[in-house]
Amino acid sequence: MSAPGPKRYLTIPRFDRIPWLVHGFGLRDWALRDFQTVEAWKNFKVVWLDQVHRNTIRLIDKIPRRRLRGDALVTRLPEVFLIIKTADCLPIFLIDESKRVVAGVHCGWRSTEKRMAQCAVRAMEENYGCRPADLLAGLGPSIGAACYEVGEEVVRAFECAGHPPDCFRPHPRSRGKYFLDLALANRRQLEAEGVRPKNIISLDVCTHCDSRLLSYRRDSDKKARLLNFIGVKATHCAPA
Repeated sequence: MSAPGPKRYLTIPRFDRIPWLVHGFGLRDWALRDFQTVEAWKNFKVVWLDQVHRNTIRLIDKIPRRRLRGDALVTRLPEVFLIIKTADCLPIFLIDESKRVVAGVHCGWRSTEKRMAQCAVRAMEENYGCRPADLLAGLGPSIGAACYEVGEEVVRAFECAGHPPDCFRPHPRSRGKYFLDLALANRRQLEAEGVRPKNIISLDVCTHCDSRLLSYRRDSDKKARLLNFIGVKATHCAPA
């Protein structure tokens, strides 16, 4: 599941077969200006958030006039790119093929503890009539289970929130430290909310290990972010 040809973003092959969908998980050199270099995307507007590591969801039924705060975006508007910024956190895309509704979700450990993925599924169900069993979920690049070291306070927060413990394993050499499997924790949430396991597709790419990507924990530039994007094509557009 690597970036095809000259593209500077990764895609999920299953999603590439959806004719009305555009999506990508940007590599480290993919920038906002690059969205204007693709002729088929020239009419797309870009919407992104001030991400706050919580469980606030924004429904985009029109282009907002100001920057919104939150950690998930949902829309059925055509020609709008929902942007999720990451640099070790997990980006998740949710898709309803029949209703043409899409969501982009930002899942760091705090928003995962607050069940951001589950909240996004519920928002799609309550506001657009989407059935969880019909949704597709794409888990993009994030820091992997062998690299994401956390402390006891994170484990306690997950325990208090009622999360299953199997997403943690003790560090073999550092007492009081654990490794968190961020992708597994969110997969568990999606399944609990009714998304079918066969419809959850993960790229299984570690941002900390893969030099094509940005990593908050590895890199000296703590402000740089990967741009992950999803959008609905206009009905008159032919597949790109």
